[in-house]
Amino acid sequence: MDRVRPLTGGRNVRIREAVLNIDPYVPGKSKEEIAREYGIEPDEIVKLGSNENPLGPSPKAVKAAKRELERLHEYPEPLAPPSLYEAIIDYLADPPYPAGEPVEITREHLVVGGDGADEIIDVLTRVLVDPGDPVVIPVPTFSQYGISARACGAEVRKPRFDPERGFELDEDSLFEVLDREVRLVYLCTPNNPTGNRIRERVVRDVVEECRGVVLIDHAYVEFADHDYTPLALEYDNVLVLRTCSKALGLAGARVGYGIANPELIEHLHRIKPVFSLTRPSAAAAEATFRDRDYIEKSVRLMIESRKYLYRELRKLDRLTPFPSEANYLLVDVSDTGMNASEFTEELLKRGVIVRDCSSFEGIKPFYVRVSTGTLGEDRKFIEVVKDVLEV
Repeated sequence: MDRVRPLTGGRNVRIREAVLNIDPYVPGKSKEEIAREYGIEPDEIVKLGSNENPLGPSPKAVKAAKRELERLHEYPEPLAPPSLYEAIIDYLADPPYPAGEPVEITREHLVVGGDGADEIIDVLTRVLVDPGDPVVIPVPTFSQYGISARACGAEVRKPRFDPERGFELDEDSLFEVLDREVRLVYLCTPNNPTGNRIRERVVRDVVEECRGVVLIDHAYVEFADHDYTPLALEYDNVLVLRTCSKALGLAGARVGYGIANPELIEHLHRIKPVFSLTRPSAAAAEATFRDRDYIEKSVRLMIESRKYLYRELRKLDRLTPFPSEANYLLVDVSDTGMNASEFTEELLKRGVIVRDCSSFEGIKPFYVRVSTGTLGEDRKFIEVVKDVLEV
């Protein structure tokens, strides 16, 4: 039964029980937030907490977005401009990143979200899940899955990524909860915040056993050694989720997209907000998909940054970084004598932002996530870490 909560002014407003049971999403801290709190100039702050592209957006994206500013009084194209669909189709047919697997799709295989991949996660969940329906969310993982599932009143089943085995997905705990009633399985690979892949054999076994839909979140696929996008064409119960926020440098534009069989896409479009993708965001995304040099440069930089950070962190006895296929590293700080919140606080005092992973469900409070940066940012981060550890 829904609870009744008094709001400002003494009114009684009925709030759904499912909403009251949701813990709010905890985002990474911004430069402006840290500058205000610690009295540091924003330009002096190194932000390695939000998995962003350190190169900034493609210059072509900026120009394209600016051209659309004079048309802000006009509604954007419903769903997405045809030219953006074509740019995504071309990108997937000849992917400009190391492990890219070409796929030949049509516009009918695509849904484009105007609030990033989060919009598609939320829409897919609302299309599939009624109150009481079971969904499967391995933990720790991206928090939006749980928020969307619980908002629908789902029964959330939580197998685990095993820290004793480098956060490999524990198959026993997964298949114990994967029965014929499950409506939706969320699989993030590379996983956030752990950075590791879910093996293809496991993904296929889940897809073939699940009678519902399997969401394969490939937000970080451009940096990975695997690409499961073709599974969206091989199976009719798979949606592969992609984003423009990471390798494409458009986190502030909020553009995500999904690939699935046309029938499922049609159902998503029944409830997806029609005008959620703004004119500037659509133009910026299209220009970036066409800017292959920028994407290749971005991916190359972030993979090299990841290798550098992993190598340098391994040299520090009291820190344990985990191998990653994403543009970040998960780091165990338990041997420092500090928990994750205390460790990140010490970095913040020195003008470096990393992500305290304590808010991720299913992980102990001794892990931080470090995003890749420019070489200069990476070096400053290592220097600050050494200062904190007094080495």
